[in-house]
Amino acid sequence: MFKDKLYQISQKYASKWLVLLFDVSLVILTFFLAYFIRYNFKFEFDFQKFFNETPFVLFAAVSSFLVVGSYKGIVRFTGAKDVINIIIGTNIMATVLLLITYLTKRYNFFIPCNISGSVIYIHLLLNILFLISSKFFVKGIYKSIISKIKTKTKVLIYGAGSSGNITYDAITNDIKTNIEVVGFIDDDEGMINKKINMLNVYSLDHIDMDFIKKHDIDDIIISFQNINYHRLLNISSNFFEKSVNVKIVPPVKQWIDGDLQASQIKDVNIEDLLGREPISFENPILADEYSNKVVLITGAAGSIGSEIARNLCNFKYKKLILVDIAESQLYDIQQEFIQNDVENFEIVIADVGCPVRMERVLIDNRPDHIFHSAAYKHVPLMENNPQEAIKVNVGGTINIAELAVKYSVSKFVMISTDKAVNPTNVMGATKRIAELYIRCLKGVGRTKFITTRFGNVLGSNGSVIPLFKKQIELGGPLTVTHSEITRYFMTIPEACSLVLEAAAMGYGGEIFVFDMGESVKIFDLAVNMIKLSGLNYPEDIAIKIIGLRPGEKIYEELLADGENIKRTYHEKIMIAKSKKIDTKIIKNKILDLYHKNLYRQNIEIVSKMKDIVPEYVSNNSKFEVLDATKIKTTK
Repeated sequence: MFKDKLYQISQKYASKWLVLLFDVSLVILTFFLAYFIRYNFKFEFDFQKFFNETPFVLFAAVSSFLVVGSYKGIVRFTGAKDVINIIIGTNIMATVLLLITYLTKRYNFFIPCNISGSVIYIHLLLNILFLISSKFFVKGIYKSIISKIKTKTKVLIYGAGSSGNITYDAITNDIKTNIEVVGFIDDDEGMINKKINMLNVYSLDHIDMDFIKKHDIDDIIISFQNINYHRLLNISSNFFEKSVNVKIVPPVKQWIDGDLQASQIKDVNIEDLLGREPISFENPILADEYSNKVVLITGAAGSIGSEIARNLCNFKYKKLILVDIAESQLYDIQQEFIQNDVENFEIVIADVGCPVRMERVLIDNRPDHIFHSAAYKHVPLMENNPQEAIKVNVGGTINIAELAVKYSVSKFVMISTDKAVNPTNVMGATKRIAELYIRCLKGVGRTKFITTRFGNVLGSNGSVIPLFKKQIELGGPLTVTHSEITRYFMTIPEACSLVLEAAAMGYGGEIFVFDMGESVKIFDLAVNMIKLSGLNYPEDIAIKIIGLRPGEKIYEELLADGENIKRTYHEKIMIAKSKKIDTKIIKNKILDLYHKNLYRQNIEIVSKMKDIVPEYVSNNSKFEVLDATKIKTTK
């Protein structure tokens, strides 16, 4: 109870006028001490003269502090900038006193202010010393009180170099933090057993369970810039096994005004352990690309579509049209944009599979750019519902693409997937057919058709990360379809950066492929997520192998058979150079598939799809019978 009251009192800030009164009182005290020092620490000076000059010192102090605003600083947060303000303020005060003294002597003003230069200089030095010391003294007292109230989190900083020292300073200078640095860890043998800020530097081998228990270590803070993810994974796994939380210092470019704040030190998350470096895109051309343009996004309620919309809010577009059939999710986007004061956007509830409705949307808005991300994406569901997959993934693309040509849309950017490459399921095959249809429209009308193809998106609706999180919350087990299954991953911002970049660089007809680094084993991903949750595998949470789902394949690819790549000006973006196709024949086959879709049985639909996409071979699916028949017929 007492601690709670003490903490509540500590959270209150002193009035700035009280701070000013305290500072001015110190100035009067130091003025007396300046006289005392000037006269060899004896009380042999003229006290009447001292009292006559005190009002002028008072005036100079108040004026200078008001000018620099030093009294406005919160004492418990005193830092380098406050010290500079104090030095400037005290120098202004000394200058004012020198000026008054000079005017008094020069023009024989009847003003009782004739302070000797030596007293003014001594006074200046004393002011700097006392004012700064008092601020840091109060800050130290406050920090001491808070440290007794709050429970300490004891940490080791991994990295004893410059970044580690900056991290130490950020922690110790932040009086709000309850972190206590116990020591440093480093791989450099020359640093081990040395001391930094009176703290020991240890080797990683020295940090065993006995050490952790003895020093009550809670966290390890990794303070390396541009750490290799393999090293990060090794360090994290080492300490996860010891039930120690692992945090990481962000890159320098994310520091606030070039300074690291203790609050920026974050837990290692799954993105850090993905096995690939995050990719950022900074292209000034993007501002011109979307300036004063009308942009339409289909599938705007989805993970990719909504993030593209958020990114476009950074540009001075003319109007943003967000189209989706999912009205609840669209409502959430609408409220988010209203809350963030986003202007010139319109919510449209519409089905991309309905050409009449979509034509009215284009007539009413006349977009310059279209980002087409509307699609069904769940592999097992589409395996059992090929008619709906054709209707939305193929038919929706046909509708929007043809309307783009009819109404002279400048650019049409289609969002595809790595599942379209050598597809083994209905969903992937429909996306491949959509890609082929877009290729058939190259050179038709004024529209530039651009396709982007990438892998799984971290945290998107229905993806494996949210599934694992939910399973961990329920106590497990985590379900993995195959022990060797791998996938490519990127974050949602990365995916949207690719899409926006592709739209800016595309001239029409390209399939842009993202360099996604190494594929990630889903089993390893599951183990890492368990460890990141502070649990152990398999003691706390088990992993269950449930077998491949219909249409699912173990490995995914980014290039189809017969495709090779061409580099672009960005090292992480490539163009897939596809083999030639007879666009007239392919287009007619796709249109026949789409228009007769609802009148055909599932087996007939998939057979037509395999005819359009010869590399489509079903895996773990009831449609494998078609591949067996095809092979038999060929023989």
